[in-house]
Amino acid sequence: MGEYIRPEAVAWAAFILVTALTFVGALIAVLPRNIIYNVFGLATCILGVAGLFIFLGSEFLAMMEILIYIGAISIAIVFAIMLSQPMHVQIPPAWRPKLYLSFAVSAVVFVAFSIIVLRTPWEVALERGQDWTVRRLGELFLTRYELLFELISLALLVAIIGAIITAAALGGGRKSEGGS
Repeated sequence: MGEYIRPEAVAWAAFILVTALTFVGALIAVLPRNIIYNVFGLATCILGVAGLFIFLGSEFLAMMEILIYIGAISIAIVFAIMLSQPMHVQIPPAWRPKLYLSFAVSAVVFVAFSIIVLRTPWEVALERGQDWTVRRLGELFLTRYELLFELISLALLVAIIGAIITAAALGGGRKSEGGS
């Protein structure tokens, strides 16, 4: 009864869960033949990648993954699907050589990345990156790079307004399915 769970074991279990979430999300993003399931798989995979960034000590990148990719890109894809005209097209059967080729390319990329990761002197990279914390990035965004930060938010606002105007113009000629 007096034994405690070691923090390393909890961290390792959490890492395995986040990695599994990423992997399962990636599979759901590419395997189902329903595009909505693919989008949800993409969002799940990105959530797992954000969790991996947290394990790497990069909370800022994790939050950017969640805000930009899940909060903006995935939602934009869902809206694009919802606003597009329904297409009643027969889905062709999966092409087996294409599937085998994708697995082969994935294996080559995995081996290449593994070689790069194993040959990188991580101690040197860790020493140089000590002063880049979320607090430091926040201070830079609100002092030195304040104008650029505001211009980016203005550009995003213009893009969103343009997308709404375009969707309204394209959807204006569509008749409702209810009949009136």
